[in-house]
Amino acid sequence: MAAALAWLALALLVTTPVRASGPVKAAPATTKTVLVMGDSLSAGFGIAASQSWVSLTGVRMAKTNPDWRVVNASISGETTSGGAARIDAELKRLHPQIVVIALGANDGLRGLPLAQTKANLDRMIQASKAAKARVLLVGMHMPPNYGRDYTQGFAANYTALAKQHAVPLVPFLLEPIVADRANFQEDNMHPVASAQPAIRDHVWKALAPLLK
Repeated sequence: MAAALAWLALALLVTTPVRASGPVKAAPATTKTVLVMGDSLSAGFGIAASQSWVSLTGVRMAKTNPDWRVVNASISGETTSGGAARIDAELKRLHPQIVVIALGANDGLRGLPLAQTKANLDRMIQASKAAKARVLLVGMHMPPNYGRDYTQGFAANYTALAKQHAVPLVPFLLEPIVADRANFQEDNMHPVASAQPAIRDHVWKALAPLLK
């Protein structure tokens, strides 16, 4: 596992901030929205936008829950500070019923203070709940070379926030694919298109109950 996680040492920091998709089309009044706030791992860096786990979630949702849609507001290179700065505008723009928060990897890779990351995620969760949206928190793990205290504290942030706010948690977004190097692009950072369905299925287990 440690070797497989080595890609994280350079991941996401080298990517240029780019939104996952263009302007959001107006949805019918009866359509409910899942808003995804993430970084390049959710934006689909290096693959077609339609191949990302978020887009694949939308395709599945159209079949199983046709009254729902997914809006991917993920940006490559995003930190929790960026997410916290954007959350109010996205909530006002989209009025989502569910917000998936999948941020923090870039904070960890830059060695930002754990308390700062936690405070930003807390801000996003509180804003989402204040807007009457349900929250799904999606975590990330740091490679062991960041030291035991930091890596354990990083993961503990997500667990503590999920417990504090009583929201569901996916502890590690890449858990089903991280052990196999073949699941990653040549940069050894971002998942290939063929790995995206496994990530979708991983998140879906926690997301599906919220759609009911």
